Amino acid sequence: MNTTKASGFISVDPDQSPLKEVHNLLLSGVSPRPIALVSTISEDGVDNLAPFSFFNAFGANPPYIAFSPAYSGKDGSAKDTLLNLEKVPECVVHAVPYDMVEQVSLASTDYSSDLSEFVKAGFDTLDSEVVKPKRVKNSPFHMECKVEQIIPLGGTNGSGNLVLCRVVRFHVSEAVMENGKMMPDALDLVGRNGFNYYTRASGAALFTVDKPTGQGMGIDQLPDFIRESSILSGNDLGKLGSLEMLPNQDAVQKYISKLRMDKEGTTYTKLFLHGMEDLESNPVQGRKDIEISAKVALNEGDLEFAVHILMSLTDY
Repeated sequence: MNTTKASGFISVDPDQSPLKEVHNLLLSGVSPRPIALVSTISEDGVDNLAPFSFFNAFGANPPYIAFSPAYSGKDGSAKDTLLNLEKVPECVVHAVPYDMVEQVSLASTDYSSDLSEFVKAGFDTLDSEVVKPKRVKNSPFHMECKVEQIIPLGGTNGSGNLVLCRVVRFHVSEAVMENGKMMPDALDLVGRNGFNYYTRASGAALFTVDKPTGQGMGIDQLPDFIRESSILSGNDLGKLGSLEMLPNQDAVQKYISKLRMDKEGTTYTKLFLHGMEDLESNPVQGRKDIEISAKVALNEGDLEFAVHILMSLTDY
Protein backbone atom coordinates (compact mmCIF):
# COMPACT_ATOMS: atom_id res chain seq x y z
CA MET A 1 0.00 0.00 0.00
CA ASN A 2 1.34 3.43 -1.01
CA THR A 3 0.92 5.47 2.18
CA THR A 4 2.10 8.56 3.98
CA LYS A 5 1.73 9.42 7.66
CA ALA A 6 0.75 12.81 9.04
CA SER A 7 -1.24 14.10 12.03
CA GLY A 8 -1.88 10.58 13.29
CA PHE A 9 -3.48 9.42 10.02
CA ILE A 10 -2.32 6.99 7.35
CA SER A 11 -3.00 8.52 3.94
CA VAL A 12 -3.53 6.24 0.95
CA ASP A 13 -3.41 7.07 -2.77
CA PRO A 14 -5.84 4.61 -4.42
CA ASP A 15 -4.22 5.11 -7.82
CA GLN A 16 -0.90 3.86 -6.42
CA SER A 17 -2.20 1.02 -4.22
CA PRO A 18 -3.15 -2.61 -4.95
CA LEU A 19 -6.83 -3.19 -5.77
CA LYS A 20 -7.26 -5.60 -2.86
CA GLU A 21 -6.03 -3.01 -0.34
CA VAL A 22 -8.32 -0.31 -1.73
CA HIS A 23 -11.23 -2.74 -1.68
CA ASN A 24 -10.57 -3.64 1.96
CA LEU A 25 -10.42 0.05 2.93
CA LEU A 26 -13.84 0.68 1.41
CA LEU A 27 -15.39 -2.44 2.95
CA SER A 28 -14.03 -1.66 6.41
CA GLY A 29 -14.43 2.11 6.46
CA VAL A 30 -17.83 2.39 4.78
CA SER A 31 -19.70 0.15 7.19
CA PRO A 32 -22.00 -1.28 8.25
CA ARG A 33 -23.64 -1.35 4.84
CA PRO A 34 -27.17 -2.63 4.15
CA ILE A 35 -27.29 -5.80 2.10
CA ALA A 36 -29.38 -6.16 -1.05
CA LEU A 37 -30.30 -9.73 -1.90
CA VAL A 38 -31.08 -9.33 -5.61
CA SER A 39 -33.04 -11.75 -7.74
CA THR A 40 -32.84 -11.62 -11.53
CA ILE A 41 -33.77 -13.90 -14.40
CA SER A 42 -31.82 -14.84 -17.52
CA GLU A 43 -33.12 -14.75 -21.09
CA ASP A 44 -33.50 -18.52 -20.82
CA GLY A 45 -35.61 -18.25 -17.67
CA VAL A 46 -32.98 -19.31 -15.11
CA ASP A 47 -33.50 -17.68 -11.73
CA ASN A 48 -30.46 -15.99 -10.16
CA LEU A 49 -29.92 -14.68 -6.66
CA ALA A 50 -26.92 -12.77 -5.28
CA PRO A 51 -26.14 -10.40 -2.37
CA PHE A 52 -24.60 -6.93 -2.76
CA SER A 53 -23.50 -4.61 0.03
CA PHE A 54 -22.70 -1.63 -2.19
CA PHE A 55 -26.38 -0.68 -1.97
CA ASN A 56 -28.74 2.04 -0.73
CA ALA A 57 -31.92 4.06 -1.37
CA PHE A 58 -31.96 7.38 -3.24
CA GLY A 59 -35.21 9.32 -3.02
CA ALA A 60 -38.84 8.44 -2.36
CA ASN A 61 -40.82 10.37 -4.97
CA PRO A 62 -40.39 8.35 -7.10
CA PRO A 63 -38.66 5.62 -5.05
CA TYR A 64 -35.19 4.77 -6.35
CA ILE A 65 -32.56 2.35 -5.11
CA ALA A 66 -29.15 1.43 -6.49
CA PHE A 67 -26.63 -1.36 -6.04
CA SER A 68 -23.31 -2.16 -7.64
CA PRO A 69 -22.27 -5.53 -9.07
CA ALA A 70 -18.52 -5.33 -9.68
CA TYR A 71 -16.41 -7.03 -12.30
CA SER A 72 -14.12 -9.74 -10.96
CA GLY A 73 -10.87 -8.35 -9.58
CA LYS A 74 -9.02 -11.36 -10.98
CA ASP A 75 -10.18 -11.68 -14.57
CA GLY A 76 -12.65 -8.81 -15.13
CA SER A 77 -15.59 -11.14 -15.73
CA ALA A 78 -19.15 -9.93 -15.07
CA LYS A 79 -21.49 -11.44 -12.48
CA ASP A 80 -24.61 -13.27 -13.65
CA THR A 81 -26.71 -10.51 -12.04
CA LEU A 82 -25.24 -7.88 -14.33
CA LEU A 83 -25.45 -10.08 -17.42
CA ASN A 84 -29.09 -10.87 -16.68
CA LEU A 85 -30.02 -7.22 -16.11
CA GLU A 86 -28.50 -6.24 -19.45
CA LYS A 87 -30.97 -8.64 -21.14
CA VAL A 88 -33.95 -8.52 -18.74
CA PRO A 89 -33.79 -5.15 -16.91
CA GLU A 90 -35.89 -6.15 -13.92
CA CYS A 91 -35.06 -7.39 -10.42
CA VAL A 92 -36.34 -7.82 -6.89
CA VAL A 93 -34.26 -6.45 -4.03
CA HIS A 94 -34.75 -8.08 -0.62
CA ALA A 95 -33.74 -7.13 2.91
CA VAL A 96 -31.52 -9.63 4.74
CA PRO A 97 -32.48 -10.56 8.34
CA TYR A 98 -30.19 -12.40 10.73
CA ASP A 99 -32.01 -15.73 10.47
CA MET A 100 -31.08 -16.13 6.79
CA VAL A 101 -27.59 -14.61 6.71
CA GLU A 102 -25.86 -17.98 6.24
CA GLN A 103 -28.13 -18.82 3.31
CA VAL A 104 -27.36 -15.43 1.78
CA SER A 105 -23.65 -16.07 2.20
CA LEU A 106 -24.09 -19.39 0.39
CA ALA A 107 -25.94 -17.60 -2.42
CA SER A 108 -22.83 -15.46 -2.99
CA THR A 109 -20.99 -18.57 -4.22
CA ASP A 110 -19.89 -18.39 -7.86
CA TYR A 111 -22.26 -21.06 -9.21
CA SER A 112 -22.52 -21.63 -12.96
CA SER A 113 -25.15 -19.56 -14.76
CA ASP A 114 -27.40 -22.58 -15.39
CA LEU A 115 -27.91 -23.17 -11.64
CA SER A 116 -30.39 -21.31 -9.46
CA GLU A 117 -29.16 -19.91 -6.12
CA PHE A 118 -32.76 -20.14 -4.89
CA VAL A 119 -32.32 -23.90 -4.97
CA LYS A 120 -28.69 -23.99 -3.82
CA ALA A 121 -29.35 -21.70 -0.83
CA GLY A 122 -32.69 -23.31 0.04
CA PHE A 123 -34.95 -20.28 -0.38
CA ASP A 124 -38.70 -20.50 -0.96
CA THR A 125 -40.02 -18.45 -3.88
CA LEU A 126 -42.99 -16.17 -4.48
CA ASP A 127 -44.16 -14.85 -7.84
CA SER A 128 -43.74 -11.12 -8.33
CA GLU A 129 -46.68 -8.88 -9.28
CA VAL A 130 -45.01 -6.55 -11.78
CA VAL A 131 -41.60 -7.94 -12.77
CA LYS A 132 -40.42 -11.36 -14.01
CA PRO A 133 -37.81 -12.32 -11.33
CA LYS A 134 -39.12 -14.26 -8.36
CA ARG A 135 -39.22 -13.08 -4.75
CA VAL A 136 -37.57 -14.65 -1.69
CA LYS A 137 -40.40 -15.62 0.65
CA ASN A 138 -37.99 -15.86 3.62
CA SER A 139 -37.20 -12.11 3.52
CA PRO A 140 -39.55 -9.70 5.36
CA PHE A 141 -39.16 -6.84 2.84
CA HIS A 142 -39.16 -6.97 -0.97
CA MET A 143 -38.88 -4.28 -3.66
CA GLU A 144 -39.85 -5.14 -7.21
CA CYS A 145 -37.78 -2.92 -9.50
CA LYS A 146 -37.44 -1.78 -13.10
CA VAL A 147 -33.83 -1.07 -14.02
CA GLU A 148 -33.60 2.39 -15.58
CA GLN A 149 -29.85 2.74 -16.03
CA ILE A 150 -26.63 0.75 -15.67
CA ILE A 151 -23.65 3.07 -15.28
CA PRO A 152 -20.15 1.54 -15.72
CA LEU A 153 -17.74 2.86 -13.09
CA GLY A 154 -14.42 2.14 -14.73
CA GLY A 155 -14.95 -0.82 -17.02
CA THR A 156 -11.98 -2.84 -15.79
CA ASN A 157 -11.02 -5.48 -13.19
CA GLY A 158 -12.67 -4.73 -9.86
CA SER A 159 -14.74 -1.84 -11.26
CA GLY A 160 -18.33 -1.41 -10.16
CA ASN A 161 -21.47 -0.91 -12.22
CA LEU A 162 -24.12 1.32 -10.71
CA VAL A 163 -27.54 -0.25 -11.29
CA LEU A 164 -30.21 2.43 -10.85
CA CYS A 165 -33.63 0.95 -10.14
CA ARG A 166 -37.09 2.40 -9.81
CA VAL A 167 -39.21 0.57 -7.24
CA VAL A 168 -42.58 -0.39 -8.72
CA ARG A 169 -43.93 -2.50 -5.86
CA PHE A 170 -43.16 -2.93 -2.15
CA HIS A 171 -43.98 -6.06 -0.13
CA VAL A 172 -43.76 -6.01 3.68
CA SER A 173 -44.31 -8.95 6.00
CA GLU A 174 -47.16 -8.30 8.43
CA ALA A 175 -45.00 -9.88 11.15
CA VAL A 176 -42.60 -6.91 11.20
CA MET A 177 -45.30 -4.19 11.25
CA GLU A 178 -46.52 -2.35 14.34
CA ASN A 179 -48.77 0.72 14.18
CA GLY A 180 -47.92 1.24 10.55
CA LYS A 181 -44.15 1.06 11.06
CA MET A 182 -41.55 -1.61 10.35
CA MET A 183 -39.96 -2.33 13.71
CA PRO A 184 -36.16 -2.80 13.81
CA ASP A 185 -36.21 -5.66 16.31
CA ALA A 186 -38.76 -7.56 14.25
CA LEU A 187 -36.81 -6.97 11.02
CA ASP A 188 -33.55 -8.02 12.72
CA LEU A 189 -31.54 -6.95 9.68
CA VAL A 190 -27.80 -7.44 9.23
CA GLY A 191 -25.21 -5.06 7.81
CA ARG A 192 -21.92 -5.85 6.11
CA ASN A 193 -18.60 -4.73 7.54
CA GLY A 194 -15.06 -5.41 6.36
CA PHE A 195 -13.58 -8.89 5.95
CA ASN A 196 -15.88 -11.50 7.60
CA TYR A 197 -17.57 -9.07 10.00
CA TYR A 198 -21.29 -8.33 10.07
CA THR A 199 -23.49 -6.09 12.23
CA ARG A 200 -26.86 -7.15 13.64
CA ALA A 201 -29.28 -4.20 13.76
CA SER A 202 -31.49 -5.19 16.67
CA GLY A 203 -31.52 -5.54 20.45
CA ALA A 204 -28.79 -3.72 22.35
CA ALA A 205 -27.30 -2.45 19.07
CA LEU A 206 -30.29 -0.11 18.58
CA PHE A 207 -30.41 3.40 20.03
CA THR A 208 -32.35 6.58 19.33
CA VAL A 209 -31.15 10.10 18.54
CA ASP A 210 -33.61 12.95 19.09
CA LYS A 211 -33.47 15.58 16.36
CA PRO A 212 -32.99 19.21 17.46
CA THR A 213 -36.22 21.13 17.98
CA GLY A 214 -36.08 24.26 15.90
CA GLN A 215 -32.57 25.49 15.18
CA GLY A 216 -29.99 24.28 17.70
CA MET A 217 -27.69 27.03 18.96
CA GLY A 218 -24.60 24.95 18.17
CA ILE A 219 -21.65 23.76 20.24
CA ASP A 220 -19.83 27.04 19.50
CA GLN A 221 -22.38 28.89 21.67
CA LEU A 222 -21.68 26.79 24.77
CA PRO A 223 -19.48 28.40 27.44
CA ASP A 224 -15.77 27.55 27.27
CA PHE A 225 -15.88 25.67 30.57
CA ILE A 226 -18.46 23.27 29.07
CA ARG A 227 -16.83 22.93 25.63
CA GLU A 228 -13.43 22.24 27.17
CA SER A 229 -14.66 19.66 29.71
CA SER A 230 -12.54 16.51 29.95
CA ILE A 231 -15.65 14.58 31.06
CA LEU A 232 -18.15 15.47 28.34
CA SER A 233 -17.79 13.81 24.93
CA GLY A 234 -18.53 15.19 21.48
CA ASN A 235 -21.90 13.42 21.60
CA ASP A 236 -22.66 15.10 24.94
CA LEU A 237 -21.78 18.51 23.54
CA GLY A 238 -23.87 17.77 20.45
CA LYS A 239 -26.93 17.19 22.63
CA LEU A 240 -26.34 20.43 24.53
CA GLY A 241 -25.78 22.29 21.26
CA SER A 242 -29.18 21.11 20.00
CA LEU A 243 -30.86 23.45 22.51
CA GLU A 244 -32.14 26.75 21.13
CA MET A 245 -30.76 28.71 24.09
CA LEU A 246 -29.11 28.36 27.50
CA PRO A 247 -31.07 28.99 30.71
CA ASN A 248 -30.27 32.25 32.52
CA GLN A 249 -28.89 32.22 36.04
CA ASP A 250 -32.27 32.94 37.63
CA ALA A 251 -33.72 29.83 35.95
CA VAL A 252 -30.66 27.84 36.99
CA GLN A 253 -30.97 28.78 40.64
CA LYS A 254 -34.70 28.00 40.72
CA TYR A 255 -34.05 24.61 39.12
CA ILE A 256 -31.29 23.73 41.61
CA SER A 257 -33.43 24.83 44.58
CA LYS A 258 -36.08 22.42 43.38
CA LEU A 259 -33.52 19.61 43.15
CA ARG A 260 -32.41 20.23 46.74
CA MET A 261 -35.99 19.83 47.96
CA ASP A 262 -36.51 16.59 46.06
CA LYS A 263 -36.01 13.75 48.56
CA GLU A 264 -36.51 11.04 45.91
CA GLY A 265 -34.00 12.26 43.36
CA THR A 266 -32.25 10.14 40.77
CA THR A 267 -28.77 8.73 41.26
CA TYR A 268 -27.31 11.49 39.11
CA THR A 269 -29.23 14.11 41.11
CA LYS A 270 -27.64 12.82 44.32
CA LEU A 271 -24.20 12.87 42.68
CA PHE A 272 -24.79 16.49 41.65
CA LEU A 273 -25.83 17.55 45.15
CA HIS A 274 -22.74 15.81 46.58
CA GLY A 275 -20.62 17.69 44.08
CA MET A 276 -22.21 21.00 45.11
CA GLU A 277 -21.28 20.33 48.72
CA ASP A 278 -17.67 19.70 47.69
CA LEU A 279 -17.25 22.81 45.52
CA GLU A 280 -16.03 25.01 48.37
CA SER A 281 -13.69 22.55 50.10
CA ASN A 282 -12.57 20.49 47.08
CA PRO A 283 -13.54 22.38 43.89
CA VAL A 284 -11.74 20.02 41.49
CA GLN A 285 -13.56 16.93 42.77
CA GLY A 286 -16.84 18.81 43.15
CA ARG A 287 -16.72 20.05 39.58
CA LYS A 288 -15.84 16.56 38.34
CA ASP A 289 -18.83 15.04 40.17
CA ILE A 290 -21.17 17.64 38.68
CA GLU A 291 -19.91 17.08 35.14
CA ILE A 292 -20.21 13.31 35.58
CA SER A 293 -23.79 13.70 36.82
CA ALA A 294 -24.56 15.82 33.73
CA LYS A 295 -23.04 13.16 31.47
CA VAL A 296 -25.11 10.40 33.10
CA ALA A 297 -28.24 12.55 32.75
CA LEU A 298 -27.52 13.11 29.05
CA ASN A 299 -27.15 9.35 28.56
CA GLU A 300 -30.55 8.98 30.23
CA GLY A 301 -32.09 11.63 27.97
CA ASP A 302 -32.49 14.25 30.71
CA LEU A 303 -31.21 17.25 28.78
CA GLU A 304 -32.98 19.78 31.01
CA PHE A 305 -31.17 18.54 34.10
CA ALA A 306 -27.79 18.44 32.38
CA VAL A 307 -27.84 21.98 31.02
CA HIS A 308 -29.10 23.53 34.26
CA ILE A 309 -26.52 21.91 36.50
CA LEU A 310 -23.67 22.62 34.10
CA MET A 311 -24.66 26.28 33.96
CA SER A 312 -24.49 26.33 37.78
CA LEU A 313 -20.71 26.10 37.36
CA THR A 314 -20.51 29.55 35.75
CA ASP A 315 -19.03 31.14 38.89
CA TYR A 316 -16.56 28.33 39.66
